[in-house]
Amino acid sequence: MTSLEFSAYPPRLSDGDRERALEVLRESAADGRVSQDTFLRRMEVILHAQRHDELDLVLGDLHHRRSGGTHWLYRMVGRASAFPVLLRRAWQRERLPELMLPGPGPYPLSIGRAPGSMLRLTHHTVSRAHAQLRHTGAGWSLRDLGSSNGTWVNGRRVTGSVAVRPGDHVQFGQAGFRLTAP
Repeated sequence: MTSLEFSAYPPRLSDGDRERALEVLRESAADGRVSQDTFLRRMEVILHAQRHDELDLVLGDLHHRRSGGTHWLYRMVGRASAFPVLLRRAWQRERLPELMLPGPGPYPLSIGRAPGSMLRLTHHTVSRAHAQLRHTGAGWSLRDLGSSNGTWVNGRRVTGSVAVRPGDHVQFGQAGFRLTAP
């Protein structure tokens, strides 16, 4: 299954998804569109949400309330303030440690914090059973195992399985690597 196909289980929310939802809620409270009681109730729902549709229900009436005349200003300020973050990510990406793809074998390479993982990552954002790397006839395939902080390939979240190759940037939670050939 590729990341573009339907998945039986929707991806779980990451900490970043919750942070973005809380930011929308904070902006709405600062603009006076949400009362303090409503803010507290919605914040509680966001912190306990398990799926993206739960966030959509909580924030559905807040996304489109900005006035049309200043919407472009919000976008431009957002882009300008995001530039230092994008620059830092680009700098860090070039300095990522290398993760060498193992030779083909009959078993997938398990990645996670669990002691039995073939690639054990002890970072606190990596799940115990985070992902699997498998060699197929067509190349390598990376599969997320329902991790809480996500598996990312070249900046895109993996849901299901996705093909990877040397040179790709993979991230397990916040632990990032650049894939290299054996």
